[in-house]
Amino acid sequence: MAHEHRASYRLLTALCIAAVLLICLFSGLSSVGLIGPDEPRYAWIAQHMASSGDWLTPKLYGQPWFEKPVLYYWAAATGFKFLRSSEYAARLPSAFAALVAAFSMAALAFWRYGSRTARAVLLIFPSSVGVIAFARAAGPDMLFAAALSLALFSTASILEKRGAFGIDPLARTRNDHVDLVLLGIWLGVATLAKGPAGLILAGGSVLLWATATKNLKRAFRMLHPLVLLSFAAVALPWYILCARANPNFFHVFIIEHNFQRYLTPVFQHRQPFWFFGPIILLGLLPWSALLVGAAFDGGRILRDGSWRSSPGFFIACWAIFPTIFFSFSQSKLPEYILPVFPPLAVLLAHSLVHAMDHAPRKAQWLGVATGTMWVALGVAGAVAFHRLPVYAPLYHSEVSNLAVSSLLIGISAGLAIELLSLWRKLWLVLAFTALVSACAVLAANLRVLPQLDPFFSSRPLARDIRSTVPPPSNIYSVGDINRTCDYGLRFYLDRSSLPRFNPQLPGESYVLVSPGGDMELNDRNIVHRMIVARFLPYCWVESLQPKTPN
Repeated sequence: MAHEHRASYRLLTALCIAAVLLICLFSGLSSVGLIGPDEPRYAWIAQHMASSGDWLTPKLYGQPWFEKPVLYYWAAATGFKFLRSSEYAARLPSAFAALVAAFSMAALAFWRYGSRTARAVLLIFPSSVGVIAFARAAGPDMLFAAALSLALFSTASILEKRGAFGIDPLARTRNDHVDLVLLGIWLGVATLAKGPAGLILAGGSVLLWATATKNLKRAFRMLHPLVLLSFAAVALPWYILCARANPNFFHVFIIEHNFQRYLTPVFQHRQPFWFFGPIILLGLLPWSALLVGAAFDGGRILRDGSWRSSPGFFIACWAIFPTIFFSFSQSKLPEYILPVFPPLAVLLAHSLVHAMDHAPRKAQWLGVATGTMWVALGVAGAVAFHRLPVYAPLYHSEVSNLAVSSLLIGISAGLAIELLSLWRKLWLVLAFTALVSACAVLAANLRVLPQLDPFFSSRPLARDIRSTVPPPSNIYSVGDINRTCDYGLRFYLDRSSLPRFNPQLPGESYVLVSPGGDMELNDRNIVHRMIVARFLPYCWVESLQPKTPN
């Protein structure tokens, strides 16, 4: 009977984990069109790489584009060859990379802490707000984070086999040659994803651990010829071939988009030193409160001196060093800190499971605090919905309904989690919290994001243009066009440019207009304007007829 009960429990847990992974990482990748200036540009490069057959040089609007290395473009270009949905093709690489990161951290947790912690990782990591967001982002950041997660696993395995962490609970072989080869491969993949930052983050994390624990000799094992050779075999061919085909590659990519981006605010992404602290707290929601438990555990191992041989401290270094490194950067974007989320998920899961076993009162209040996070999320969602500009098709009643729904879901989920925590049903709290996150993702995919699509993406605008503007007509631009609108429209209309409007053009013209462009048209005495499509609330397309002379 007990055996049947355990089997049923394992089955339910497996189904819960599968549902959370599937929904949080893969569902609704096309619920909203490509967002911001970056997603449509990355997607354009990948789509035209697939159609042109030039898999060497990334090109944007026909010109070489070296802002990022080639790995994301290869992955997305493969998707464009086989998938009909542009959004799925562009975003599926990130979703798959998030799945790889989840399983690599679950494997690390299983190896060091056991199956219960591994299951907790598979519930916590994919249901975190930051992971959900970047798992459906068309860009290289999740690929980069996944490669570093795999590098963390291989490095931990090498160090364990060199005696850094005491006895391996699984009593594995001491031969680390396979791990060394894999480490080089993962570092090569990371370098193809975002450049030399992969080597800096991995090397800096290991060096931080080695310096603190006086393990420099073991850390030098990462410079083994097997690591260097496998890294070179994966990373260097593309860099060498691309540099030979494009003489300006080294200066543009290495100097401008790496050194200048880090050392100067040339790209206008300057933020305060503490910028990534709030980003980490927001990205870990609804699990942010578990950081308190992990911090107490860190203090405990510092006091008893066990941190020097603790795998937890080594894992923490892979979160600490990237945070410090990017905090000193003169250019800061939220996605830079994504590599810290996989190791943090392991630490949070281990802290919670350890508290369940050895400090149930602490685990109880961590669960209550997690429920409170859901209440805060509900309130924040209601405030955000109320601040949306009210345009058709999103009228005031729809905005109010979304705000009320967010508030009710947050409060009801939070209260349920708090009650379960007070009853000490802590594994149920873990599963229920992750499932609520999955349900929130489903609700967003089915109801919220399609309604917000005209605010975030040019996809509805492009659809309206195709249905109202005669096919031979060109689309011109007037004024300072919103970058999201501009790049998104170019992608969805498959146009490399939106030329500036010339009032001397004969006959009727269609122009993309910003508020400033509207004033410019008035100054030029352009008449007979009719809005045929709108990107809310930033710009719109008008049908124009130049004023005829009297």
